[in-house]
Amino acid sequence: MSHESTYVPGSAIERWLDKRLPIIRLGYDSFGDFPTPKNLNYWYTFGGILSVCLVIQIVTGIILAMHYTPHVDYAFESVEHIMRDVNYGDIMRYAHANGASMFFIAVYLHMFRGLYYGSYKDPREMLWIIGVVIFILMMATAFMGYVLPWGQMSYWGATVITSLFSAIPLIGDSLKTLLWGGYSVDNPTLNRFYALHYLLPFLIAGAVILHIWALHIPGNANPTGVEVKSKKDTLPFHPYYTVKDGFAIVVFFILFAAFLFYMPNSLGHPDNYIPANPLVTPEHIVPEWYFLPFYAMLRAIDFNFLFISSKLGGVIVMFSSLIILFFLPWLDRSKVRSHRYRSTAAKLWFVLFVADCVFLGWLGGQVAEQPFILFSQLATAFYFIYLLVILPLLGLMETPKELPKSISEDVLSNTKKKAAISATPEPVAQPAE
Repeated sequence: MSHESTYVPGSAIERWLDKRLPIIRLGYDSFGDFPTPKNLNYWYTFGGILSVCLVIQIVTGIILAMHYTPHVDYAFESVEHIMRDVNYGDIMRYAHANGASMFFIAVYLHMFRGLYYGSYKDPREMLWIIGVVIFILMMATAFMGYVLPWGQMSYWGATVITSLFSAIPLIGDSLKTLLWGGYSVDNPTLNRFYALHYLLPFLIAGAVILHIWALHIPGNANPTGVEVKSKKDTLPFHPYYTVKDGFAIVVFFILFAAFLFYMPNSLGHPDNYIPANPLVTPEHIVPEWYFLPFYAMLRAIDFNFLFISSKLGGVIVMFSSLIILFFLPWLDRSKVRSHRYRSTAAKLWFVLFVADCVFLGWLGGQVAEQPFILFSQLATAFYFIYLLVILPLLGLMETPKELPKSISEDVLSNTKKKAAISATPEPVAQPAE
């Protein structure tokens, strides 16, 4: 949503800079005076929360990198040194580890909000695609970061996940050797993951800039799915949404602080406080909680199909669950964007899809035996059936509700409803006879 700049330099220095490098104008037009739909709710604050999370991860990561030793003989001890001997090192380490979890909590809620309100539909396809790229980069960064403490879960998690690449025909073994830097998970592997874990957050930051750029071209989506028709439909981003985002960030940080200061290890695995030992395999190897839905899909394929082995089948299914998200804007054939104006059936199927994703996460943390494997197979099948069959058919078959003519009309109608509810007189209690 392009708009004419209203920035006026307030000093001689600003006027001088504006003629040569209009960076203040860019910030003002992008985050100050940018026209934003007036009906955005708190589900639209996760973009700001995610930006703050990214900054925290980069800052704490740089500080930790100053004290970390990427060598298999010293990595575990260097992490303990950070925790015990570096000033505020325990806070930095726990903030970084729990910050990753907070990052994924926010990004999952952000994605489900986009799914519910149809924020990926025309003309915001590129916005969604870049968002999926950011999500995949986050997963790669988090996986490599999980390896760096070089505890038991770090070592064996790296061994299991990197070994999956060997299932890819023709190039699988070469990819695995390239990742390992040799013929087993060892010091070259740790060095590769350390370098990539340090680099990828800056690639994520670059992708976030593209994401914001892609957002500012068509403008924000909104809960109604109706496009902005006039200035009456919008408010300037500042102060209306900077205050709203700021409040949401404070509330989110209360949750963050609860984990950071009172239960910093609750989202991790206790076996990762045991130094990595290639000769002792943990009884139950599990990744971090935010990988569990995809881990459940990987383990759901425990059978061979034609020339496809169970190992290759699991890899195909796991990666397909991510790749399919790129095509979501074209799979959804609904005539309206937001589920607010879709049929009851569409809302019900969406709730079942969210529940299925949560169920897959729970299954990923269970032992790989029956009946959990069967449940994983059924949940994985529903994940793909919803995206490939149910979602397209719903869009073709359902009769959506009537959309408001404008965002302002929606806001006014909701205001009138609230006023009518608040004006309803309370029932008067009858005196007892």
